Amino acid sequence: MPDDEWELLEEATEYDTPWYEGGYDRLRQPDGSEKRYYWADLPPAVVVVARIDADVLEDGDGDGDRLLFVEQYRPTIRETHLELPAGIVEDDESYTTAAARELEEETGFRPSSTALLQEYAVATGVLRHDRAVVYAEGLEPGERELDNNEFLEVRTVPVAEALERAREQPANDSTLTALLLAKEDGLL
Repeated sequence: MPDDEWELLEEATEYDTPWYEGGYDRLRQPDGSEKRYYWADLPPAVVVVARIDADVLEDGDGDGDRLLFVEQYRPTIRETHLELPAGIVEDDESYTTAAARELEEETGFRPSSTALLQEYAVATGVLRHDRAVVYAEGLEPGERELDNNEFLEVRTVPVAEALERAREQPANDSTLTALLLAKEDGLL
């Protein structure tokens, strides 16, 4: 259905928070009726699939490559999740630059190389939010610098077990999507 069959009659922001804006668009639909469509507008984010050689880890036992995860409590849903490192893309940052920064801030490791695997729109029925998946490798120790609302434990998972582990409950969309994309691209 062509976009020009939808007429925007009104766009209203009902609330504005430090994290996102929320509101609605009132549209004339193709059949002539009017309807409000509610939305939340979030800044772009990045999820990082970071491969690390076990020998780089302090307790490395040489058992092969692993993926870095972070374990954290998510107050919104009141659950602790094992997730891939992720975060907001700051103004004028590329997805790969944001991925390298977030990875180092959250885990204390910086990559020597990054590659954008995919950019996509998230939950398009209610969100105005783009997300990207970035693959990172060649990790070396860096400087961990958590935000004042980040209480993270760094975990590693063997590459061969990462997708299976991410599917265990509680599971989340960003980690599953990122791992599936990396697997499809032959990176896992």
